[in-house]
Amino acid sequence: MISIRGLSKHFGDLHAVEGLDLEIAQGEFFAFLGPNGAGKTTTIKMLAGLLKPTGGSALVGGFDIQKEPEKAKAQLAYVPDFPFTYDKLTCMEFMHFVGDIFAIAPEDIESRTEALFDKLHLQDYRHELTENLSHGTRQRLVISSALLHEPRVLIIDEPMVGLDPMHARIVKDEFRARATAGMTIFLSTHQLAVAEELADRIGIIHQGRLIALGTVEQLRANSDDKGALESVFLSLVDAEESVRARAK
Repeated sequence: MISIRGLSKHFGDLHAVEGLDLEIAQGEFFAFLGPNGAGKTTTIKMLAGLLKPTGGSALVGGFDIQKEPEKAKAQLAYVPDFPFTYDKLTCMEFMHFVGDIFAIAPEDIESRTEALFDKLHLQDYRHELTENLSHGTRQRLVISSALLHEPRVLIIDEPMVGLDPMHARIVKDEFRARATAGMTIFLSTHQLAVAEELADRIGIIHQGRLIALGTVEQLRANSDDKGALESVFLSLVDAEESVRARAK
């Protein structure tokens, strides 16, 4: 469903992403981890068609995001780490706005919005201006809008920021249910417990290069640390830094 081949992005002398190769299957819940500045958001923006790669390619549902952007973007939804809404629209108006972009019939917008607002506890805010929403409520609204056109691929950056424990649980359950039903989810997060709980596979990027890939158990097997994902992650990153330091 997602095919990334030799993907690179350079900003002058900075190689933010270098030679990234990834194959992510339909229905897979994939977590993308890395320290700050590792290249996670740059990768996501290239995958979503917001940044042009320096080299390589990214295919979504078989369509190259650069060569066939409209067909590729029709397959996916993207939720950034800082969700954006139009402040002077109500939540319902915002959902209709998004639905119109994807040419969804008005009656389908209404029925799908009802179902999503029920699941994500947004019914009480349907006629509220989005500028009045808390960060967590706005996050749930943007997630709802991303799911409105029933994408085959969901790309999401730090989805749990601002969510209280109850709503974080609701969002996680919805993501897991969507993946089980066949949606491919590409999630970037610093909350390693979320990745450990939800992901089928995990990729770790460091200084622009993929340094580890596999299930949690496979990552443990390749690490000196056999504990929770947090300690495994730190061990793998430290080992990579040691290798690079010796190579200089």
